[in-house]
Amino acid sequence: MADADTPREFAFELALCAHLEETTEWILGRQLGAAVDRSGRRIVDVVGVVPGPDFDDRARITDRTIPIRAIESDVGVGTSVPRNRTVRNSSELHDSVVDAAVDAGFFATERHDGREFLRQTARYPDSWFAGLVGIENKPDLGAPGDLARQLRTDVSLGLFEEVVLATESHVTRAHLNRIPEEVGVWRFDPETGRREEIREATALATGGPGVELVDERPLRTDVALVDGDGKARARTRVAERAYGKGWRTYDLPACAHAESTADGRPRCAEFERIVDPSRACGAACSARDPGTRPDVDADELRDERTPWRRDPPGVVRRQAGLDRFG
Repeated sequence: MADADTPREFAFELALCAHLEETTEWILGRQLGAAVDRSGRRIVDVVGVVPGPDFDDRARITDRTIPIRAIESDVGVGTSVPRNRTVRNSSELHDSVVDAAVDAGFFATERHDGREFLRQTARYPDSWFAGLVGIENKPDLGAPGDLARQLRTDVSLGLFEEVVLATESHVTRAHLNRIPEEVGVWRFDPETGRREEIREATALATGGPGVELVDERPLRTDVALVDGDGKARARTRVAERAYGKGWRTYDLPACAHAESTADGRPRCAEFERIVDPSRACGAACSARDPGTRPDVDADELRDERTPWRRDPPGVVRRQAGLDRFG
């Protein structure tokens, strides 16, 4: 695979996800947009979706992400509506959204008199998740980067019930004083899987308005005020994205040195470490040896280890082998 150093953050992040998958009932997603005014403005390392009372109803619909625009559309369960008219009269329900909802199994299509109609296959359960936990990973607190600004954004926006900083470093009082007091702190050892809670997270108010940090410069900070409806919409979008995406968002390379840990993390036998295949396993790798791709079914692992359900009865069936690592 690659002789360059594996990014510490990547290996740390996957180890933490594997640990949380084993020790909680959360649905986990990695690298998710977690802003309201512009979702890509804030990317959170790990999101934990806490199952709610209607989780099983959500799991029965589809194992994929349901687009938020499809959820909010006028397409209902009881009566089918003309596709062309629905898309034409909506400012947000574009054809690409309809296609994604159909592909996921949330919309079904019917033809009447040569026209295509849409309907929901099931009513969307509003209480399928009980909370969101946002986790920022910073293995080395000696190189914090934009950590303080990122965590201030998460706290002031209030998209998550809890915000946590996860680190491998020894945490000092000085470290704690540099981040918002509402942020919980975990010290996590990726080798042993031991997680120590240094500071408990304070529950944040997610139902009301929030303040999203847009830009920060000397003597000036630009913010966007976000109302409660906007936050609720963003929370559903984040939860849906985590549900459909998961945390094993990588393809294992076709290399003789490639192998997988029992929990599905990519490992290089040549360099004896976890690697990021997208960065470490290209043509520049001095040890690259074309071989058979490891036979790892990420969806099967996820189905076995979490409340997420693979290919439930309500989903549109797809050919075996497709989207194995998506």
